[in-house]
Amino acid sequence: MDDTTLVSRFLRDGFVKLEGAVAPRVAADCARLLWRETGVAPDDPATWTQPVHWVAGMAQGPFAAAPNSPSLHRAYDLLVGAGRWEPRYSLGTFPLRFPHEEEPDDAGWHIEGSYLPEGESWYFTNLRSRGRALLMLFLFSEVGEEDAPTRIRVGSHLDVPKVLEKYGEDGASGLALAPDLVAASDHRPLALATGSPGDVFLCHPFLVHAAQPHHGVRPRFMAQPPLMPAAPYELERADGAYSPVEIAIRRGLGQHT
Repeated sequence: MDDTTLVSRFLRDGFVKLEGAVAPRVAADCARLLWRETGVAPDDPATWTQPVHWVAGMAQGPFAAAPNSPSLHRAYDLLVGAGRWEPRYSLGTFPLRFPHEEEPDDAGWHIEGSYLPEGESWYFTNLRSRGRALLMLFLFSEVGEEDAPTRIRVGSHLDVPKVLEKYGEDGASGLALAPDLVAASDHRPLALATGSPGDVFLCHPFLVHAAQPHHGVRPRFMAQPPLMPAAPYELERADGAYSPVEIAIRRGLGQHT
């Protein structure tokens, strides 16, 4: 995918899929280490007794290498801006979903929160996406349509700025935002984050997405870390040097110049 196509798809859809962004051996090593964390046997479905295994941050060598491939660095520069993102040398969290009759309790439509104000129990988001430059989805298993792929409302990143605008710099919690986010993006088409080990979805921080039940036969291994900003996003730049993330927020507010 050339640079122009990558940026235009991101602005239109709110995400881009980079196939093979993580080298096959690195992705395989990550999967091996994640299996070890679950404590269950890859070749024995009888041990897969939970619908979701949550794994926190992982910083072993493969997880340090995964977000630092040349193609990913190039994409970070294109979407966030050169010098405007923080390198990361770990991944997490990991919602590892297994085939199971039990329905997940975390399948509602949402955007990711990024900061926790004192006294609050739900993470907050604000119009400048404080604390998050991108949402990233790293696949470490084959993920087909039956394997609990993340559901995405295509283009929903353009619906969210108007929802957030009234909350100002303080922002609001995911719990408070959810009803308006769901209503504002209800007209959007659906996409599924399917792919192969090493594929990465780079998503606008305001992309509305959701988990879903696992109706397949193979576990889905995925990381959903943020790319952290080196400086806050700015929606008024005297030099007009807006990143695609900022351009999308401005478009969502009706500002097209």
